[in-house]
Amino acid sequence: MAMDPTALPPGFADQLAEYSARAAAPVEPKVAASTILLRDAADGVQAFLLRRRSQMAFAGGMVVFPGGGVDPRDAGDDVGWAGPPPSMWAQRLGLDESAARAVVCAAIRETFEESGVLLAGPDRDSVVDDTSGPVWAEARRALEAREAAFTDVLRDRGLVLRTDLLRAWTCWVTPEFEPRRYRTFFFVTASPAGQHAAAGSTESDAAGWLGVEEALASAGESVAMLPPQYCTFLELAQYRTVAEVLDAADRPIPDPIMPGLDAAADPVRLTLPARYSELNAAV
Repeated sequence: MAMDPTALPPGFADQLAEYSARAAAPVEPKVAASTILLRDAADGVQAFLLRRRSQMAFAGGMVVFPGGGVDPRDAGDDVGWAGPPPSMWAQRLGLDESAARAVVCAAIRETFEESGVLLAGPDRDSVVDDTSGPVWAEARRALEAREAAFTDVLRDRGLVLRTDLLRAWTCWVTPEFEPRRYRTFFFVTASPAGQHAAAGSTESDAAGWLGVEEALASAGESVAMLPPQYCTFLELAQYRTVAEVLDAADRPIPDPIMPGLDAAADPVRLTLPARYSELNAAV
């Protein structure tokens, strides 16, 4: 049976009750970026996933794509940049140029921190061929601890960001009743040949590749997901190869999605765009 993405995930009901009791204004969402790292396999498209530690305050125990909040230093313009200029990213993301630069940089930084995959290279036509070993592990640790700026890590190694390898996919906004809210821009990219994704973040306790069909079949049972991740897999299931996914993403992102509430339902349920119900019915 397919997961019902409109059902309140574990803990959401308590947060909704607390929010209603406080009658407080919604928390302003922080800007974040998440990268859907993809590869082709015999059974179709696979995505790299992390399971967040159960102790994490946000999405504890949930399976997610690599991602996290924007670091103010991500907006720095002192780093080599290959691919669409920030002005074009601004159009695709619906942001100003500085914010678009920061979001794109954060997407690549968080992918490296949490999977070890680095979308950067010595020039605009290549990517680093190996990010394993203690030197790169230390760079990931320093970035996660915010002891180093991503722009410094790249500049010290003579690398440029390969933003041409990214495609904007969607934007999700955490529901208003959540105490921790994010405006997360999701990107898709193909895992570079020669690099190997592996967990390394202190925020996760498991990681690995999962086929789209397997993810949909196991969601809500052996694999705990929030609506953005599950709905993303519903979308990915429409494509047979990574190339098809990237081609489909070559456009400005759709309007941001913020789940609402159907208060008349018993129990209360989330509301989502109708297209996800249609896609889910076909699973």
